[in-house]
Amino acid sequence: MSNDQPSRRPPAKSSGGGAPMGSTIAIVIAVVAVVVGFLILRNINNDSDASSGDTGNTSAPPESTGDTSTSSTTPAPSTTAALTTTGATVVVANASGVGGAAGQYTTALQSVGFTMGKATNAVAPEERLDVSKVYYLAGGEAVAESVARAMGAPGSGVASAAMPTPVPVQGDTAGLGDATVLVMLGKDMAGKPLPILAPAGAAESTTTLPGSPLNSSTSSSTG
Repeated sequence: MSNDQPSRRPPAKSSGGGAPMGSTIAIVIAVVAVVVGFLILRNINNDSDASSGDTGNTSAPPESTGDTSTSSTTPAPSTTAALTTTGATVVVANASGVGGAAGQYTTALQSVGFTMGKATNAVAPEERLDVSKVYYLAGGEAVAESVARAMGAPGSGVASAAMPTPVPVQGDTAGLGDATVLVMLGKDMAGKPLPILAPAGAAESTTTLPGSPLNSSTSSSTG
């Protein structure tokens, strides 16, 4: 009996010594599992961020479309900005028979920047015109062309041309003063708004001042 007891002790010691090693292996496995889990989680987060970035990029085209829409609604520059309004003085002569028309048109042209002389009356051979005309002396070509464009309602036929001789206004050339551009205001434009300023359809109305002279007190002086 005493001989059997020592032979059983070595296995008991071997079993006792193995338990700490098993715990160490379990700890190592747990740490590895945590590290692997962390790496997997980080990869998932990176994939999620990349996916979010792609979604942001796909939204870029609508933003670009929005910018295009905004630019398309930007108001166009005023057409009066393209006119040459300086460098010559303009005189309006009434060739329509509508009372006060030359004075009114002088004020209208002045409102868009033209330098105006005192309104006057036309004389033969152009004292009555169905279609307005714009004449110029040397040096007034650019301003005359701009005046014609300012008066150029669709289908108006208003154009600029060299000044005829004699000048068909009261006082001939003296009636122009220092002006180098002459507007012969005909029936087509008399008593109507300046086309460049008028809303659609406004040019159809005609304003006549009964009993007033051809050039009323509304005539503007130079400047």
